[in-house]
Parts: sequence; structure tokens; C-alpha cells
Amino acid sequence: MPGRRRQKRTEASKIDATPPWETRARAEPDVTTGPYDERDAPDDELERIDLGALRIPIDGGFDVQVEVNEVQQVIAATLAGPHGTVQLGVFAAPRNEGIWNEVRAEIAESLRGQRRPVPSEKEGPFGTELHGTIPDDTGRGTVPVRFVGVDGPRWFLRALFAGPVATDDTAAEPFEQALRGVVVVRGTEPLPVREPVPLQLPTGVELPNPGS
Repeated sequence: MPGRRRQKRTEASKIDATPPWETRARAEPDVTTGPYDERDAPDDELERIDLGALRIPIDGGFDVQVEVNEVQQVIAATLAGPHGTVQLGVFAAPRNEGIWNEVRAEIAESLRGQRRPVPSEKEGPFGTELHGTIPDDTGRGTVPVRFVGVDGPRWFLRALFAGPVATDDTAAEPFEQALRGVVVVRGTEPLPVREPVPLQLPTGVELPNPGS
């Protein structure tokens, strides 16, 4: 299904998450082309920055920045280049049910509530996307945006393309390639559905003291 992570066939993937006596083989899923769950991470030798729950390729000619909340917890990563940005966030989700359709409808409703041009849905390389505009940094203009969602096992990955990368296929290509190469490491910690999966800084990197 477009927009939903697909996994390689393994012995575990043949069996539903049912009691131990249920061992009937299921239909073989298609091989994913990314983003990947950690179980399906390819041996592609790409250099990736390790943010804990997200491992992001870093050879696309852009900077990787992190965003923190009020308690200095890393909650998102942003790929920044001369033609725009792509913000990545990973959230907890049900094991066997995607939430992108519901999330996309809520984002569209929020954009419509801002009295801006009506957002539109389009089919893209990752499935159904949402295109619209948001206020720019000045508050007087707007920026084109493109929301991409990928449903995985117990995780949901959202990518927000902003600026020319939201409308220009050529400008978007290296960012799309990076998105395809992302590996999600959900972990085993129970989290409420839609709760951000905490990220972490790479080893040896520290955030500046907000009081300094």
C-alpha cells in the first residue's frame, strides 16, 4: 500500500502477532524501498547520522539540524539546503494499523482553518501527500509545503518539505533520496499513539546551555 513501509520476508514476518500456536504462513510482503525499519535496514554502506530513533543519510549535500522542546529533548531533525528544508519526526503508532490517513485529514483541517488556499492531496513517490502553504518567518508571506507520511510497524514517520523543495521535483530529489535511506529504530518502550519517539544527539555532541 503506498505510504506504508513494507518489509522483507523473514521467518518472523510470515506469522501474525497471534498466540504461539498460530503458525500458518501468511502472504509474502513486498520488499521495501525505504524508509526502513531497523529489521530491514539495507547493507548499503551509506553513512548515516545516528539520532537514536532515526538514522539519516548525510551525503546529500545538506545540513542536518536538530530541534528540541522546552525541556531540551530532541524531538525532530531537519535537513537544510539552499532550496528549502525537510523536517523529519517519528511518532508511536499501532503495530498493525496505519495512521497517515487520519493525520493527513487533521493537518488539512488545520491548514484550512488558517484561511489559506485549500490544501490538496496528490500522489507522490511515497504515496498520498498533502500540499499547501504555511506562513513564512516574517508572518507576512507564505511558504509552499508538502507533507509526506510513512506508516511502519509501531511507528509513523512524517516529513515536511518546505520551500522550493515542496514544488520543484529537481530540488526535492536529493531530499527524497535521503528520506528513502532513513532507518527508523522504534525501540521497545511503550508510548501512546502519536507520541513523538525521543531522539538523541550523536555521541560526543551536546546542546548549548540555554542559559549561557
